[in-house]
Amino acid sequence: MARILIVDDDVTLLRCLAEYLEERYHEVEKTSNGADLIRLVFQERPDLVLLDVVMPNMDGWAVLSRLRDVSNVPVMLLTGKTSEADKLYGYKLGVDDYITKPFSFAELTARIEAVLKRTHGFRMDETGKLATIRLGNVTLDFKKRIAFRGDEIIPLAPTELHLLSALAKRNGDAVEENTLIKEVWGDFRQEETAAVRRYIWMLRHKIEKDPSNPQWILTVRGFGYRLRFEFEEN
Repeated sequence: MARILIVDDDVTLLRCLAEYLEERYHEVEKTSNGADLIRLVFQERPDLVLLDVVMPNMDGWAVLSRLRDVSNVPVMLLTGKTSEADKLYGYKLGVDDYITKPFSFAELTARIEAVLKRTHGFRMDETGKLATIRLGNVTLDFKKRIAFRGDEIIPLAPTELHLLSALAKRNGDAVEENTLIKEVWGDFRQEETAAVRRYIWMLRHKIEKDPSNPQWILTVRGFGYRLRFEFEEN
């Protein structure tokens, strides 16, 4: 599941596209006003922006130019402009993909997954659930329930996998310790926060290059933990 922001002045396309992506288990925020984009990027923290080029008041080029001054969120352009010059201009401004109208939703879905995989280091299965994520040179495969570093399989206990899954589906957001306890052990288990810390310690020793200076499983002091994906800066 990814959080996707759609910006398009075609309200019919906006509604249909939002409904389609929500059926694919994505969280969707939408607006028909390009001027709202930067505010919504900081407010909603999307994993991907789908941006129309031709809009009144502020076109997609101007919106993208402003956005790139303040954010490196992945952007796909949705446009009827098909010339090579327009495409090159889009890439020069920093778009991650460019799809021309009319397009099929199936093609758009494939392109969305490709951009997310390339920029965020995670891949979803056909139901929209997390399939794999990368943490440095370690790949976690949630469908096969294994982790590996190159050809080396890293043994993970079921609880360790559940804990990683609970963190991964937040797309890098911090998760409170008590929330992790409920999601991993259930509402009817009275685990202490020390249990979370113990499993985090074990995971770091299996995944991190230097467990004492973790780069991927991060502590949010006084709150909980989060995963750092590959697209984030240190």
